[in-house]
Amino acid sequence: MATLLRKVWESVSTRSSSTSHSPLQLTSSSATSSDSSLGPCFDSIPLDILLQILRLVGPKDAIKLGCVSRAWRSLVSDNLLWIYFLQYYEGHDDPWDSVFFAELNLRSGYPLQTFPSRTGELSFMRIYGQRAQVPGSVIIDGGSGYCKFGWSKYACLSGRSATFLEFGNIESPMYARLRHFFGTIYSRMQVKPSTQPIVLSIPICHYDDTDSAKASRRQLKDAIHTVLFDMNVPAVCAVNQATLALFAARRTSGIVVNIGFQVTSVVPILNGKVTRKVGVEVIGLGALKLTGYLKELMQQNNINFESLYTVRTLKENLCYVAADYKTELLKDTRASMEVPAVGWFTLSKERFQTGEILFQPRIGGVCAMGLHQAVALCMDHCHAAELTCDDTWFKTIVLSGGTACLPGLAERLEKELHETLSPSLANGLRVIPPPHGPDTAWFGAKFISNLSTFPGTWCIRKKQFRRKSRANIMW
Repeated sequence: MATLLRKVWESVSTRSSSTSHSPLQLTSSSATSSDSSLGPCFDSIPLDILLQILRLVGPKDAIKLGCVSRAWRSLVSDNLLWIYFLQYYEGHDDPWDSVFFAELNLRSGYPLQTFPSRTGELSFMRIYGQRAQVPGSVIIDGGSGYCKFGWSKYACLSGRSATFLEFGNIESPMYARLRHFFGTIYSRMQVKPSTQPIVLSIPICHYDDTDSAKASRRQLKDAIHTVLFDMNVPAVCAVNQATLALFAARRTSGIVVNIGFQVTSVVPILNGKVTRKVGVEVIGLGALKLTGYLKELMQQNNINFESLYTVRTLKENLCYVAADYKTELLKDTRASMEVPAVGWFTLSKERFQTGEILFQPRIGGVCAMGLHQAVALCMDHCHAAELTCDDTWFKTIVLSGGTACLPGLAERLEKELHETLSPSLANGLRVIPPPHGPDTAWFGAKFISNLSTFPGTWCIRKKQFRRKSRANIMW
């Protein structure tokens, strides 16, 4: 690299000395010509070869070459070069399509403002430098069953723990429970709260658009911010869990089907904001009910087990959703697995009967509409609301939650929706499985925390909160 830099400098120096000895005064056109030259040794090299050389020298040395002259600076600032650096150099381990989506749609904060879709109108050299300087953040995905936590600069999360109510006495005040919860997470991560911003996902709750529901959401939000700022957290970004799952799928509008611990929520989101006026559909079915139903089936078939942990492990590893329930009943679907420290188990029809209650809740003793019916109802409401001229924004359906990872669920839901909806609504419909498995919302938060403009307008700080200013917090 030192040889290359020396060669470039000598080339530029030779060009400069030859022009300085000229008896003629430089005109503006000759100056422009001089500035557009890389030097005698490099002008004859094809541009694509020069860019290949710059790729090899790396981002730091490429920036040094950009300081030599205006021509080199123009070459070094090529967007394709920095897209390559964003893709392949350490410190930027996020996939390129995720980086591009985030910088294009999320960098302005909330409300979302999409930047021009042409990459030439964004400076990826500047974005690379800004992303390298973004402080790391603590990310906590407060799921309804389990909480995931980790460090934004790591490729994946650090660990999991029980949900909010698992920490402290449920009868104790919310402040005390939240304080114990966050204190436990920071202790497990071995991080001081005062050192880093936090990006927090909020479980979907208080679904309605009524005044009482708004007041409940505000109360929970204020309690969370009060606890974190009392712990001296410098900045807090709190985002709805469904919205983060949508971001993880590289979308800003769509319907998120979140299969939580106790309930399943069908959440319409437009431009990053939950459209509560359209309505959030809630089904009284969740991961806990599916685990309980598998337990009943195993007991009916005299399959012995010691704990619900065993049942949940079998559900996560052996169960799936049948494309056609009646046809599946005629097949031999036996499969076995060993649960560590417990023993071997063999399941047959229980494997697909467990997930079937999502579409036929009554076979599990639940009086509720099926998942496909709830999603179809939500789509009907979105269509009738006419919130935007684009009538396709609600035709992307993103699954979220651990139970949503059951093999075959996305395909079955899409099939049922095509059979339930009118052809005009079903046209262009797409169901996307959880992009990052059960950790989808956590990765959506990671998109935000690694933005070149973070913390920016995504976060609220202690002074803003204390002044009760109208900060732009997504809820």
